[in-house]
Amino acid sequence: MLDLIRDWYDRNFSDPQAVILAFLLLVLFGLIFALGDIMAPALVALVLAYLLDGVVTVLQRVGIPRTLAVVIVILVFIALSFVLLFGVLPVLSQQVTQVVRALPGMIVEGQEQLLKLPDLYPEVFTVEQINELIGTLRAELGSLTQKVLEFSFAQVGNIVVLSVYAVLVPLMVFFTLKDKYKLLEWAQRFMPRRSELSFQVWREVDVKIANYIRGKFVEIAIVWLASYITFAFAGLDYSLLLSFLVGISVIVPYIGAVVVTVPIAIIAYFQWGLTAKFWWLLLAYQIIQVLDGNALVPLLFSEVVNLHPLAIILAVLFFGGLFGLWGVFFAIPLATLAQTVLKVWPRYDAREQALSKGSSVTARYKE
Repeated sequence: MLDLIRDWYDRNFSDPQAVILAFLLLVLFGLIFALGDIMAPALVALVLAYLLDGVVTVLQRVGIPRTLAVVIVILVFIALSFVLLFGVLPVLSQQVTQVVRALPGMIVEGQEQLLKLPDLYPEVFTVEQINELIGTLRAELGSLTQKVLEFSFAQVGNIVVLSVYAVLVPLMVFFTLKDKYKLLEWAQRFMPRRSELSFQVWREVDVKIANYIRGKFVEIAIVWLASYITFAFAGLDYSLLLSFLVGISVIVPYIGAVVVTVPIAIIAYFQWGLTAKFWWLLLAYQIIQVLDGNALVPLLFSEVVNLHPLAIILAVLFFGGLFGLWGVFFAIPLATLAQTVLKVWPRYDAREQALSKGSSVTARYKE
């Protein structure tokens, strides 16, 4: 057993650069895991810096100095944030309130529909089963309502913290964009010698993370807008809220689209019943999902999504469970990091090395 472990270690960690890379990855993930909540504003600032750096680079190519380009981009971003905060957020809040008020009526109507099932399908459903199901749904709904209220009261207590973040995050984004190259040079001073492998991994992953973040924000905006136009044209209630949920759902690949289908189908059913309009709406929604997965995602993430769907789902589950919301958002870049590390990781096989040396000695002897 010890020989197997020693052989595995010699094969994977004989190169000092591999040891350095493994150490840096352990330190990075350890810091994120231990200080994730404290460093949340820094993570938000980092995401926004990746998002806006491409625009800054474009302005630099036009001939605008980097500092001025950063100021322009930050001011435009803050203006757009205010538009979303005071233009869109109140409407979303109003529609959430309307949904909460409409829930009791939906529940009563849903119970009436469920109680009809034993009469329509007596060989499948019994009255006892339906009553048990209704009791379970009531308990789950009460638990969900309690969690929503607790979340709301908790957010009221965090208003001061959010206000501080609203000041700190733009400042951190500004200085990160302005002094990007100085910060990278400063970080390199603390890197161990012979870190070429680590820099190779960083260069590959850095480009992919930047493309992923920018592409993800563009995807959210396009899917949100397309869904809103579709829902509003169909006359679906709470169109802005439901389309917002559809846009946000793309953060969680595959799983998000399935989960968001449920509230859309419920709202459409209670509004129209099982009519042609209901089925046309679900069909239009599925078309949006198909176009997103088969046209928009390959176009935006051609350099990032070279991952098997199973690998993406496992990455979402693993990193989401490990780091929460941030793990879900960065699941694909983190999976890409793992893929890159496995691809460039140096491996040394003592037996193959000995055979190659033996072959070279034999060849020399024959000569």
